[in-house]
Order: sequence, then structure tokens, then C-alpha cells
Amino acid sequence: MGPFRRLFGKDTPPEKKESAVAPLLGGTETLWLGLNAPRWSGRNYQSLADEGYAKNVITNRAIRILSESAASVPLQLFRGDQRLDHHPLLDLLERPNPTQGRAVFFETAFAYLNIAGNSYLEMVMGGDGQPAELYALRPDRVKIVPGASGWPKAYIYGVAGREHQFSVDPVTGKSPVLHIKTFHPTDDYYGLSPLEAAAYSIDVHNAASSWNKALLDNSARPSGALVFEPKDGNAVLSTEQFDRLKEEMEENFQGTRNARRPLLLEGGLKWQQMAFSPTDMDFINAKHVSAREIALAFGVPPMVMSIPGDNTYSNYKEANRALWRETLLPMMAKMMSSLNVWLTPYFGDDLRLAYDLDSIPALSHDRQALWQRIGQAGFLTINEKRTAVGLGAIPGGDTLE
Repeated sequence: MGPFRRLFGKDTPPEKKESAVAPLLGGTETLWLGLNAPRWSGRNYQSLADEGYAKNVITNRAIRILSESAASVPLQLFRGDQRLDHHPLLDLLERPNPTQGRAVFFETAFAYLNIAGNSYLEMVMGGDGQPAELYALRPDRVKIVPGASGWPKAYIYGVAGREHQFSVDPVTGKSPVLHIKTFHPTDDYYGLSPLEAAAYSIDVHNAASSWNKALLDNSARPSGALVFEPKDGNAVLSTEQFDRLKEEMEENFQGTRNARRPLLLEGGLKWQQMAFSPTDMDFINAKHVSAREIALAFGVPPMVMSIPGDNTYSNYKEANRALWRETLLPMMAKMMSSLNVWLTPYFGDDLRLAYDLDSIPALSHDRQALWQRIGQAGFLTINEKRTAVGLGAIPGGDTLE
């Protein structure tokens, strides 16, 4: 976990281990980084959540597919090669806190990761010194205090003007907060949200939806113009005439309730239709292109989301398998490896959490093919075959059949 000091004895000076570039990230010489000063994430989480998730059906569905699917997979606990069916760690993960079960807790954590690029889990210790509760913290309320070594010194959670600081042990790196993030090429502390990568496509998709709504509000017809062509007298309308005409148009001839209502024009007024070319009206295709780009940013095959125009996969089943293999499994591995470093050691050094991949229907074909290949491998012992499929060894299984 980065550069930590290791103590070998009371009179032995601590061995200092750290990256050669660590002082550049948080040393006293680099005041421009704001040593020990809290750093808020460089993105506007509220805007990402509102415009990207709450107001865009494609993004909303993509994040829900990822978070709900990943959270639905059961967990397994192993001690060495032995699978444990009952253990306090499994009980904790099954009921992380009084208000959430396992599925809802992990759905929240995965959703935060995909919306903000950062997911924070808080560990609450019980009276016996063991983790008793787990909570998923809102990313926009967490800020990081950089340490001198380049790693976080503390996490600060703030809400309604009040703050609570979670410290990080400078030697072991242990903290009550687990920070899971996506890779960011230009930020040392915060992850890159997929919503940022898809921001332009989300704007285009939202704009196309607003266009459709405005078109329907105006009787689903392109707008036109009232042209004043007097036969004699003043060539322009008076201010009073203009205001009265505008008010009548807004009240009596605009909106869906006035659709197809005849327009009564007085002398000198002429209605001029302002039509658009087919090219100008081709926002439907642009909307579908934007939807595919949004799905691409989240790694969700467009076919899974019923987005038209995508023929990359021959059928839905193949697209669903690709979703699990290429997107969900790597995201789940990130979560599980982080928990095995942060949470599992409190219950034993020889424990390991894993997902039950055999319970995923979309991967049943792949697992069946694996079992068949391993079963037909005559050069492997029984225990080698069991290890290859994630099972523990059995007595007498170290000889060839």
C-alpha cells in the first residue's frame, strides 16, 4: 500500500520506505499542492448527479444495470481452500448496518463509483474491537487531506456546516474509511467519473429530449412568423398592437391544448411557415448516437439497453455475456480486492472474500466450458482440477486418475 515504515526493534531506527517521487506530491517544498490542506474533488458532483443521472434515461439505466447486477451476486468466504458457510464476516456483509442489507449496500457503493468515480465505505468498530457496521458515504461530502508521503493523511466528511475527520495511520495505512476509485490520469487523489467522459454526449442527448418536448408543446410543428403587410398607413405595429397580438398568441394558439386550433388574423397580418430541412430535423439519429456513446463510456453494450442501430453482437445473450466479462467482473474485482485488504484482515489473516461466479446465469456457458475442459484434462490431478475451478483440495486427490 505505498511507502510505509517498518519497525524491527526498540533500538533499531525505522527503515524508511517510500517512492522516490513521494516528496514531489506532498513534500514541504511543493506548497502549490497545499500540504495537509483538504482538497475537494475537482468535479461538480451535484451537476453530474442531476444532469447525468437524474435527467438522462440512458445514464440512469446504465448505472442501475451495473450497480444492481454487481450487488446481486452472492459472496463467498474462504479460509485457505476451504469455503466457510457461516462466519461473522459473512453476517456483517449480509447486514452491513441497521437500515441496509447486502444488496442495497453494495448497490449504493457501486452507483457512487460510477457516478462520481469515487466510492467511500466507513467502518464502525464494535466494543470487541471487531467491525460492527459498514456505511457507504456520499462522495461529494468527502474531501481528502494529502499527507507528506503523497498518500491521504485523513478523510473529512462534511455536511450542513459540520465536519468529522477520519485519520489514516501513517505507518500501516489503516483507516476507518475505504476509498475505492477509478483511474484518473491527472489526479493523484480522486477517480475519474464515467459521467465526465460522457459529458458531451449526455448534453447532446438531453438537448435532443428538450427539443422533442418543446416541439410537442408547440403542437409538434415547426414555428412560424406573423408578417405585417399593411396595404396603406404605418408599416409597423404600434407598441399596444404588438403587445396585444403577442398575448393573444401565447394564450390562445400555443401549447398542446391549442393544437390545430385555427388562427384568426386581422388585416395586414400574414402567417409565414418556417419549415426545416430533413437534415435540420435529423436529431433523432443524433440522439441515438449520443445514447450509444453514453453506453460505451459505462461499458454497457447498447443492445442490452435496447438502443437501436447497434449490430456489434449477434444476439442479446452474447451482449449480456460481454457486459459481465468486460465490465462487471473487473468492477467487482476492484471492490472485492479492496475489501480483502481493508476489512477481511480484522477477522483473520487467512481469510479471503470472493464472488460466487457460478451463480451468474450469464456466465453459465463459460463456466460449463471451463468445467468440461478441466474435467477432460487427464494430465491434472483431482486437486489440481478442483483448484482450477475454485474448490478446495480433498484427501487422496493428489494422484492422477
